[in-house]
Amino acid sequence: MIACLRLLSALCLAALLAACASSPSSSLGELPRTPDASIEQLLEQATQSKTPEKAALLRLSAADLAYRQGNAGQSAQILQQVPMEQLKPGQQIFASTLSAELAMTRNQPKAALTALSHPSLQHLSEMPVEQQVRTGTVRARALEAYGQTLAAAKERIFIAPLLENDAAAKNHEAIWSLIASLPTDQLQPTSTDDLGGWLSLAQAVKTAGTLEQQQAAIDHWREQNPKHPAALQLPTPLVKLKELASQPLSKIALLLPQSGQLAAVAKALREGFMAAHYQAQQAGQTPPSIQFYDSASLTSMDEFYRKAQADGVQLVIGPLEKPLVKQISTRPQLPITTLALNYSEGEQGPPQLFQFGLAPEDEAREVSRRARADGLHRAAAMVPKGEWGDRVLKAFSQDWQANGGTIVAIERVDQPVQLAQQIADMFQLRQSEGRAKSLQSTVGTTVAAQPSRRQDIEFIFLASTPQQAQQIKPTLNFQYAGDVPVYATSSVFSASGDQNQYNDMGGIRFCETPWLLDANDPLRKQVTAQWPQAGGSLGRLYAMGADAYRLAPRLGQLKTLPDSRIEGLSGSLAVSPTQRVQRQLPWAEFVNGQVQRLPDTQR
Repeated sequence: MIACLRLLSALCLAALLAACASSPSSSLGELPRTPDASIEQLLEQATQSKTPEKAALLRLSAADLAYRQGNAGQSAQILQQVPMEQLKPGQQIFASTLSAELAMTRNQPKAALTALSHPSLQHLSEMPVEQQVRTGTVRARALEAYGQTLAAAKERIFIAPLLENDAAAKNHEAIWSLIASLPTDQLQPTSTDDLGGWLSLAQAVKTAGTLEQQQAAIDHWREQNPKHPAALQLPTPLVKLKELASQPLSKIALLLPQSGQLAAVAKALREGFMAAHYQAQQAGQTPPSIQFYDSASLTSMDEFYRKAQADGVQLVIGPLEKPLVKQISTRPQLPITTLALNYSEGEQGPPQLFQFGLAPEDEAREVSRRARADGLHRAAAMVPKGEWGDRVLKAFSQDWQANGGTIVAIERVDQPVQLAQQIADMFQLRQSEGRAKSLQSTVGTTVAAQPSRRQDIEFIFLASTPQQAQQIKPTLNFQYAGDVPVYATSSVFSASGDQNQYNDMGGIRFCETPWLLDANDPLRKQVTAQWPQAGGSLGRLYAMGADAYRLAPRLGQLKTLPDSRIEGLSGSLAVSPTQRVQRQLPWAEFVNGQVQRLPDTQR
């Protein structure tokens, strides 16, 4: 009786599989389709199967079913039991695609792309549309995760005609997201096909400055490409840009303290802000009117917002004081869009809040980016003892290690008298000297040995004061490590113009604001003629003030187009998903007491 039931079960399962299978051609073989059976039933049927080919197909069905049910671990275990050589080409494509999908659940895009390089994939165009879409989608995801953005976009453009309804709409938006994230120098269309159209659209949007110019560029592109998919259905971010362009900014509140500890900082920010405002007027633009408010005399932020609303303010720039920024960042909503000139502790604030500041963490991440671009992988770090040094080190470490870098040594700098010992410890020089002494004791004669340092440190991440940097670089030279590159934050640069101060820092590379590296910038020349202190370290604040003005009308634009940037005077500016303005900075190097600008690398 049991044997009869098993036979009946086997016949039912075989019928189900046959009903659900698809045969693209006899040479490629039938594909598994998820049958109305459990994973356990499929696996049991596989063990009872009379042919290895049928057993392999049943296990492939079970592995696919486990994946569809969200059990990637079980799916991978079952798939390992499927011998690829016993599958026909169509089934190999199916198995390779499933293997790639499982690799992506483990965040292993390289393994996914390896799976999709199986020779059977040359027959993909002969497969059913559903399989072509499934394979193309996981390949696009893997390419994107592996940093091959343009290739991922090409893959999505290829499968676009095969999609319908919601899947087509999602793929359409994904294509734009990928194309829009490409740097401008990669947006050079070389053809008039769909890819060329996408590239020319992104190029038109990115090279236009204001919202109005962007809107005109989009309209012109649509006229030239009326049958392109993006002309027929404008991507959602570009639709939002059109809405933003219809809401011009006419009145800004500048909320800064006019007295107290931060008054001098606020003065520099205000003067930089207004300098940019007057420059816009001189260029023939119609800038928004500015209303000044004193944050030092506020009794409450609620009262300020009520007054600002009554005054017709559309955007608030400020506050500067961290307690006030913290206060508004914890609210669920703000009555007016606000660009705070400092950062709160938490990551995400209300949707109306943007945050902008000269965060040293941005510079630490910039060091990480530049060192990667220069082909480096193993770092040592030197930071000051204390809370500031810990913050900067944390930002560098997180970005560096998240991108595959290794930190092999860390020293926290404090007292100058300890510096030589710290550097010796970092490079393990004392161990080298100890080995020389041990050898001398063993052989009984004097051994001439120059201490050797460890060789696995490719560069040093340095965040320090100018005075500390003046001591660190000569000490590195003395301790046989003068050839190790040093990448530093702007904290090493005093911008004093004192060549004697820079003589001992030769070879240190550092990131810095464009304001301090480009003395010929028209706005900087105007400002320093009136306020000479803007040419020194205070210039960073003047640059931030000017950039706050330039950001004001474009916050919505940067939020809507997350991969777009403003080339500002405090850095190349973008808005993160948490609505913090993030800076990327140009680079310079101390050479013979002079500051020399370094060529930019691709971001």
